Amino acid sequence: MGMGRKARRQRTTTTVALLAASVTAALAAGCTGSGGPADDGRGQSRMPAAAQNLAGPTSRAGSVLAVKIDNVREARPQAGLNSADVVYVEQVEGGLSRLMAVYATQLPEVVGPVRSARESDLELLRQFERPTLAFSGAHSKLIPLINKAPLDAQTPGKSADAFFRDSGRASPHNLFLRPNKLLSSAPGEDALTTGFRYGAAPEGGQRETSRTVRYPAAQFTFTWSADQGRWLVSQDGTPTVTTDGKRAAPATVVVQHVKIRQSEFRDVVGSNSPYTETVGSGKAEVLRDGRAHDARWEREKATDGTEFTTNDGAPVNFARGQVWVVFVKA
Repeated sequence: MGMGRKARRQRTTTTVALLAASVTAALAAGCTGSGGPADDGRGQSRMPAAAQNLAGPTSRAGSVLAVKIDNVREARPQAGLNSADVVYVEQVEGGLSRLMAVYATQLPEVVGPVRSARESDLELLRQFERPTLAFSGAHSKLIPLINKAPLDAQTPGKSADAFFRDSGRASPHNLFLRPNKLLSSAPGEDALTTGFRYGAAPEGGQRETSRTVRYPAAQFTFTWSADQGRWLVSQDGTPTVTTDGKRAAPATVVVQHVKIRQSEFRDVVGSNSPYTETVGSGKAEVLRDGRAHDARWEREKATDGTEFTTNDGAPVNFARGQVWVVFVKA
């Protein structure tokens, strides 16, 4: 079971070393929502059927692995998505979307395509104890903030053997990650300090077999499958199928209404990078078992997980399995 805010406060904090001095030139050439210098590259090899194990991991186990995953049409099908414990969906430049997949209970052989980080990722990841963040690069002005953040930043410039280019795809949608190069093993469920609770469904709710969430230039539809006991994901009207031929199908979908504002950063064509505020409170809808439950979310400070309750204050349990959290503008 995920840990709530009270349990999180009782956790013993581990003294950690500061993030390594400067991020390499590949990271310094910041990339953005529509692709920037750090996302460019030449495909050197096709994605192998199984990830090679050429060298040991560069990061310690014990904390989650978070990977920024490309989500435009050219990036699909994606790899390793179904192994994630939590998938966060965020709005980026031009009204498009991007995913952050969080891995704790298992590590897939390959994840990707990997893309760039955003400022709001740093706030979202504070709920975990020194997580490893794998990404392709970042805006040059964002690098100092990444350097100061309590996380382990991993990019192709820092851990070249962990990343590879798939020559069968066009750049910048061809960068993939071998997670076992960064973590020696999956850290386990205790690393998921999200505040999520799992168990019996709350009472009530409304029967719902399909929910569509729209961004200005992206669309997600979650369709309930009673046979699978899962919500089948479609993006932009097309079923989301991963590279292994399996449908993306979380057990729980959370539509979380948050403040989305402009940040201080812009991409290479001048579009502002949205900042998604995940600390605070607001309304949400929790979809599980073919029903939609109205809820409230609260995250008092960045180091807390997010708690979901009914309007009368009772905890809202999620169905056991993968959770997708879709951030929408309140």
